[in-house]
Amino acid sequence: MFSELIHMIFSQDFLASCIRLATPLLLAAMGGIFSERSGVLFLGLEGFMLMGAFFGFLGSYYLGAVQGIILAVLFNMIIALVYAFCTVTLAVDQVVVSVSVNILGLGITGAFSRVLFGAHTQQLMGQRLMAVAIPGLSSIPIIGVLFRQNPFTYIAYILVPVVYIIFFKTNWGLKIRAVGENPKAAETMGIKVHKIRYISILWASAFAAIGGASQTIGDLGLFVDNMIAGKGYIGFAAIILGRFHPLYTALTVFFFGIVDAFQLNLQAMGSSIPYQFPLMMPYLLTLIAFLIAGSGVAPKAWGDPYILEE
Repeated sequence: MFSELIHMIFSQDFLASCIRLATPLLLAAMGGIFSERSGVLFLGLEGFMLMGAFFGFLGSYYLGAVQGIILAVLFNMIIALVYAFCTVTLAVDQVVVSVSVNILGLGITGAFSRVLFGAHTQQLMGQRLMAVAIPGLSSIPIIGVLFRQNPFTYIAYILVPVVYIIFFKTNWGLKIRAVGENPKAAETMGIKVHKIRYISILWASAFAAIGGASQTIGDLGLFVDNMIAGKGYIGFAAIILGRFHPLYTALTVFFFGIVDAFQLNLQAMGSSIPYQFPLMMPYLLTLIAFLIAGSGVAPKAWGDPYILEE
């Protein structure tokens, strides 16, 4: 059993599984960082990913894969505007609004799924974006599998350095960080705090949609009720454990991808360990990681509403 585990861990298939499972988390987390760094709690990542998964599938089933992604992003951005209005303009408690979005995501996808497809959603296949091999790079021993992925994974690869550059090399990123640290001081410098937060929330919702859609369009090709199954919460945890930094968050996400791939392969090997234990591994290790690493260095105004002064 031990030798089989070692062989599995160092195989190309295991590496491919890690990348595939980390992709939705990475896409969602890279978007979520924008909202978090602007000072707005984005605990609703779970609901936004679930809505992205469903509406991505819906669009891909009726129209095509690319149209599915567009539909998922547009729908999420509409919900995000309501989310931003409640949390930014009305200064409603951000945890309450986030939980409401998660419940809404579960309810609206389940209801639409039943109305449109009845009880046969799992038997329906939408159009998928298939894996694309990059010539030359895909034939490299061992790591070549990194370059035989679907387009969502390549977007995730590119997004990490792009987000880093935006935050630490551009004026726009400086404004986002300023708003998250001290919105009152940012306002006195002429930065429109509410505008920055609205745009950051819209960005976060868009990439949560793409992250969710990557499971229905880039992976399974079908939709299952509550298929995100806590990945949004893990993505949120990855941002915190990654200290709200895109590079550290990406490393944390890859760690969760390894854990998830390990538990799936462990079950596939027919281990005598009860299947419930491998299933809970990603969530258990999330809690352990919090205990060891702490909650990171959050923006000082994280979760605090900012009321515009008259």
